[in-house]
Parts: sequence; structure tokens; C-alpha cells
Amino acid sequence: MSVTGITEAAQYLTFKLEDEVFAVWVSKVREILDHTNITKVPRTPDFMRGVINLRGSVVPVVDLRLKFGMTKTEQLVNTCIIVIEIGLDDETTVLGALADSVQEVIELEPAQIEPPPKIGTRLKTEFIKGIGKRENEFIMILDIDKVFSMDELDMVTEAGTTMEAAM
Repeated sequence: MSVTGITEAAQYLTFKLEDEVFAVWVSKVREILDHTNITKVPRTPDFMRGVINLRGSVVPVVDLRLKFGMTKTEQLVNTCIIVIEIGLDDETTVLGALADSVQEVIELEPAQIEPPPKIGTRLKTEFIKGIGKRENEFIMILDIDKVFSMDELDMVTEAGTTMEAAM
């Protein structure tokens, strides 16, 4: 059974959150940064860790572990920020996503990807594009454009814009 919308091999950047491996399309990734100083923005959701200065631009940073109901990302030797482009309603938003570590860029064929499991109506899995299978490992392939709601993205970008105006 193939996943709708995945008809050819694609490259994915894999990264770890806790003990789980996640992936995003390489085309969505701008760059990977070492963990840097994050400036906290008051009155933002817990998963919004703050903003960073990326070559003169203010980029909001989110903690995917908190967004996915895990524990807060701690700064360790491999902790990094994946700078991603998210598209929503014909707009592109750039944000940084904290990850415990970046693994590698892999290529998966459609036959290696299963649809996300149907776990009733209470669990929202629409942001999971599919489950990649590689050797003895499962990889959660994120549809990064669907991880955040429009309201959440507005809040994140508004916080970044407020901080940019203050600079």
C-alpha cells in the first residue's frame, strides 16, 4: 500500500527527537546550525523557544519535542537547529526547529513508505506523511507544512517580527 502523493524516490533529512527518528524532505531544509543562543520571547507557547539572529534576520525557533508531547529539548553536544521553510496558504515561513541530532540524508522509494497508522479520531496524525522503513528502523516522515496550524505559525512569525522591530 503506497502513500498518496509519494510516487517517486525522494531524499529526506533524518533527525532524532528522543529515541525516535523523524524525516523531512531535503527540499524544505535551508541549513543546519549548531545550537546557538536563543532569545526567549515573552507570552508565546511553550514549544516556541524564542528567536535567533541568522545573518541579520530574526528566525523563530520551535521545539518539536514539546510540540509532539515529548520532554523539552536540552542543549547537548549534538543538539542543533534545522532551518526549514514551511508553506501555508501561499506564504513561506522560515523557522528553526530544535533537534537532538541530525542523522543523515537518505533516499526512500515509495515502496519503503507506509501510510501513517489510523489510530482513531482523537489522535491527529495528518502531519505524518508516512512511515519509512529502512533495515530494522521506522522513520516518521513529517509533512512539515502541516505540523503547525495557521494560528500557531502566525503567533511564531509575529513574535519574530516583534523582535526584529526591537533590534
